[in-house]
Amino acid sequence: DTFFVEGGGKGRDALLLRTHTSPVQMRTMESRKPPIRVLCPGRVYRKDDIDPRHSPVFHQMEGLVVDEGITFAHLRGTLAAFAKSFFGGRAEVRLAPTFFPFVEPGVDCAVSCAFCEKGCRICSFSGWIEIMGAGMVDPNVLDMVDGYDPDRLSGFAFGIGIDRDLGDRLPRATGRGGRTDRP
Repeated sequence: DTFFVEGGGKGRDALLLRTHTSPVQMRTMESRKPPIRVLCPGRVYRKDDIDPRHSPVFHQMEGLVVDEGITFAHLRGTLAAFAKSFFGGRAEVRLAPTFFPFVEPGVDCAVSCAFCEKGCRICSFSGWIEIMGAGMVDPNVLDMVDGYDPDRLSGFAFGIGIDRDLGDRLPRATGRGGRTDRP
């Protein structure tokens, strides 16, 4: 599910194009002491077919918060505030349990569809648009960073595809507007 490019440089057969921006979070923890509140934007590449919700090249933004006393309520509140600010004041948030490496518990975050009330092409006739994955930072991840005590610190992380979600704000159901899926 990744892209390799031949001729990645001297001594390399291929160059791996990054599939996510998650390594920035770990490098941030390794170089800074808590409290941490960071957004990590970047272009990513995946072997996905182009459809209304996927593209092989897109921009991703990940967020990380680490401090004393961070709870799941902080994560949920942050996601709800983002949804209302970005998608409009009536946006509802739905969290569903899922697995993501490095977070426990992990959740899929969906917002109520801004284009319909009962279902349309954009929301796959469900009334919900999945916008990001998120979760509480696994204590084992915190334990791997020098000076980070998982008994004292906690945190949350999330990742969102910027191009897709900006495009979801436009009426692509008609085939006009939205992202162009051109790198």
